Amino acid sequence: MDLRFKDELALMPDLGHQLRRLRWFRTTFRASARSVEATYGLRFEIDETQLTRAFLDWIEIMEAQKRFADVNRADFIIFAAGLVLRELIRQDPAKAVGAGPRPDLPPADAGMAEIVQFWPEGFLYTNYCVSAIAAVYEQEFGHAPTIDQCADDLRTWWSYRENVTEMPAYAVAFLDRFLGAEPNWIVPDSAQSRQAMQAALEGKDKRKVGHQA
Repeated sequence: MDLRFKDELALMPDLGHQLRRLRWFRTTFRASARSVEATYGLRFEIDETQLTRAFLDWIEIMEAQKRFADVNRADFIIFAAGLVLRELIRQDPAKAVGAGPRPDLPPADAGMAEIVQFWPEGFLYTNYCVSAIAAVYEQEFGHAPTIDQCADDLRTWWSYRENVTEMPAYAVAFLDRFLGAEPNWIVPDSAQSRQAMQAALEGKDKRKVGHQA
């Protein structure tokens, strides 16, 4: 994964709440596209109507489950980003044009360039969401989450693209996998069904019983 854009996002105060505003969502998404364009030698055309629809659908879905932010804030940040990713893949507001190989890229970027060439739009959506998670984590917890090696594996991206084409909700599960968490492949877009949420809820129940005893 390419997290250069994370540093730009981290400069925005209270990023976790700012990204819930349409203006900032659109602004940061376009900035992310420019970052990918500058690095990998391609250009994106972005449909603002589809981008706005993705945002509005995301807000509606997230608001219905936002109570789980109080159960496990760190996990909910990842889950919310997974929902963004799902809606970006569903609406597909970006189209790559003029994509071409960059022989001048350093070895560290060359492998990622292969993934970008394979699925430029999916890379843009995923990289935006991972960068946002990393920036919010740094602001709220003082560190970014660890990115799993599978995020740099073209074979994983083949499976990722194939699965989310059939079922966009799998985007949540693949994002979890990229961040080293255990994905929920049955109901990936349910906050309550997430392993981390279940563990947090069980912990709260045990503490409640302990206080009552």
